[in-house]
Amino acid sequence: MGKLLFAVVVAIASLALVESLICNKCSASVFGFCLNSSNETCTGNDTVCYTGKANFPITGFGGISSQGCRVNDTSCNRTITSSLIGISYNSTIACCSTDRCNPVTITSAAPAKMSAAITAAILASVLGSML
Repeated sequence: MGKLLFAVVVAIASLALVESLICNKCSASVFGFCLNSSNETCTGNDTVCYTGKANFPITGFGGISSQGCRVNDTSCNRTITSSLIGISYNSTIACCSTDRCNPVTITSAAPAKMSAAITAAILASVLGSML
């Protein structure tokens, strides 16, 4: 009975010592702003944190990115060229394996672009109401 109790205690203690990987999660980031930032706890032994970014050859558009947990496979730390409706773009997936090693980044150009968009919208609204 004592050995069985000891085995159960050891099993529970070993499960308590296993730490899960915690990654920054962002389902979609446009113009450097994450639309829904949170943390994600990875499940499984073969998971890593990732940051994926699709770069399009469009002036003034920084691309779309996402972050979170994923299975560590051959697509980590690679750049792949694809095409969408005739436009070629590069997808980069960077992986890492420590807690929150995929920081949510905000580009310095994003606030200026958002300010310009808001200003243009207000100006269009004012001019539209004058006509």
